[in-house]
Amino acid sequence: MYHSKIRINGIDIHYEITGEGQPLLLIHGLGSSTRDWEMQAPVFAKHFKVIAFDARGHGRSDKPPGPYSLPMFADDAAALMRALDITPAHVVGISMGGMIAFQLAVDHPELIKSMVIANATPELVVRSFKERLIVWQREWIVRLIGMRKMGEVLGDRLFPKPEHAEIRKIFIERWAENDPRAYLASMRALVGWSVMEHIETVEIPTLVIAADQDYTGVSLKEAFVARMPNAKLLVIEDSRHATPAEKPEEFNQAVMDFFMR
Repeated sequence: MYHSKIRINGIDIHYEITGEGQPLLLIHGLGSSTRDWEMQAPVFAKHFKVIAFDARGHGRSDKPPGPYSLPMFADDAAALMRALDITPAHVVGISMGGMIAFQLAVDHPELIKSMVIANATPELVVRSFKERLIVWQREWIVRLIGMRKMGEVLGDRLFPKPEHAEIRKIFIERWAENDPRAYLASMRALVGWSVMEHIETVEIPTLVIAADQDYTGVSLKEAFVARMPNAKLLVIEDSRHATPAEKPEEFNQAVMDFFMR
């Protein structure tokens, strides 16, 4: 594995490269980093040149003051892809990474060969009091109690089974390392964002992977996939939001089958 930092849009972005072949870009979720692709990168690297990077505010990349935005995250990804000469690339995005991939597909479609969107939607618009309450809860847990407590709350939701004990422990430890200011700036970038009005124009071959117990229901994903001219949906059963970590074999096989079709 090769890892380094590169100056992009005025900040240093940390990235890692494994394997050879067609480029495959991995984009992590909110509060995550390149480390959380450890069950994917070695598998994909058998057939692809795998590039993972830490988004601004995350991991070993710089954490400048906010505000952040999805177009900003997507511009970072686009600049990285051009700087590393890995275009067009296959793209895999989980959660926030899936949102970045959607924004990238709208703003820079020429950079993407095909993409896998896991447990993400083309918008995060708060429409009910319950949804607003969830956003407030996250914000105030981080502000008042800290990142470790937020990790414990999320860990219990994402990895609830007894056999998840070890991965839950790793998740909590990594979550606790997040910079609270950068995390909140990233979270605020997601709330209210939407590219839903452009979804019919995204012609990139797309696989949407949906965990049956994700935060957003399968029916919502069926609805936007039906509006995309070149997309299909795959549902992974008995899985929650962190499918690549919870069900790595099933997730990896779905991604490889799609990219190597």
